[in-house]
Amino acid sequence: MKTEKRIAIKLQSFERLLGIMDELREGCPWDRKQTMETLRNLTIEETYELADAILEGDMDGVQEEIGDLMLHMVFYARIADEKGAFDIADALNAVCDKLIERHPHIYGDISVEGEEEVKQNWEKIKLKEGKKSVLSGVPNSLPAMVKAYRMQEKTKQVGFEWKDKEPVWDKVREELEEFRQAMDNPEASREKQEEEFGDILFSLINYGRYQGLDAETCLSRVNTKFKNRFEYIENHANKALQDMSLEEMDVLWDEAKSIQSTPD
Repeated sequence: MKTEKRIAIKLQSFERLLGIMDELREGCPWDRKQTMETLRNLTIEETYELADAILEGDMDGVQEEIGDLMLHMVFYARIADEKGAFDIADALNAVCDKLIERHPHIYGDISVEGEEEVKQNWEKIKLKEGKKSVLSGVPNSLPAMVKAYRMQEKTKQVGFEWKDKEPVWDKVREELEEFRQAMDNPEASREKQEEEFGDILFSLINYGRYQGLDAETCLSRVNTKFKNRFEYIENHANKALQDMSLEEMDVLWDEAKSIQSTPD
């Protein structure tokens, strides 16, 4: 299919969504009642549903959740239009302008060697646009693990980064020892113990990043594995879990490990 025809089909689909949004906003009592604030939590839920579908490799689910999120974006733009703030065209043109500005190697005369240089240029351009900090684009409400990873990625672009992984691992071991000392010290405050535990997590996330591992994705998969194996115990126990010993549960846990495909 020619590019022009594919674009035309996509534009028709987007136009259809805009039309339906207008009809719902004008005719449906629930849609008329919604505000940006009432939609916010629903949007967060839809985002996590998309994240789940991606981890599960469920392309039908990814398609559905992309559609749901697109609806939310159109909904926010419709509400903003009613307030006289902006409309969907303003939002789309703004992101197009930003993409062109931040890709001078495509739309300008800048040459880059690879992905890392592209990301470095991106951060430099953001600062030129008036951003006060490299970290200003990291939302405060991000989950802590994702936020740690994003801050580490962003500060890397301006050179705040060890040259190789060995000192990163040394930092992990240092933080582990400091945490152990804090936990063994009866005079250490709860705040001190929490701080040292947080330092361990932050340094582990950093080491995983050096190795090309995304901590949020890794932990999400482990959570799924744990959930599946514990549900196996629940489904195959011959008595109430409260009446089972840990050793009896471990037998079923090992059975789940041998049956389920995800390796340790």
